[in-house]
Amino acid sequence: MRLRTPFALPLALTLALAPADAAAAPADVKPAAGDKCPVCGMFVVKYPAWVAGATFADGSRAWFDGAKDLFKFLADPGRHLPGRTRADVRALFVTDYYDLVRLDAHAAFYVVGSDAYGPMGEELVPLATQADADEFLRDHHGKRVVRFDEVTPELLKSLDD
Repeated sequence: MRLRTPFALPLALTLALAPADAAAAPADVKPAAGDKCPVCGMFVVKYPAWVAGATFADGSRAWFDGAKDLFKFLADPGRHLPGRTRADVRALFVTDYYDLVRLDAHAAFYVVGSDAYGPMGEELVPLATQADADEFLRDHHGKRVVRFDEVTPELLKSLDD
């Protein structure tokens, strides 16, 4: 058990994303007080341990209050941010549950069905390594570990049921 304090498709979508790089999503860039999740409307700055984001080709960003809403956005970007498409996305990032550092969303491991709830309830809990995900799964009664391409619309719906 880790002794850190956490603050705690195929996506049927093919994302043709450029690899994330430091210029696309610098770790020191944080949401501002007025930034809202385009999926649920919550103020993102209130939940720094869960923040996720997308960087677009024009350098702008969208912030989300958790990985679950980031994936909901990816399923239909134009619904949540009119005029945006998957082709506009250059980088995706989530926050590691244990270390609270930014992770490339494609590289993260996500625990489903745990006793750790995010701002919008049951959440995809992002972790940096398979070992961390396995440990979290055991310690927090998770159901399974999934990777980016295994997050489906059905899985997202099950988190809200």
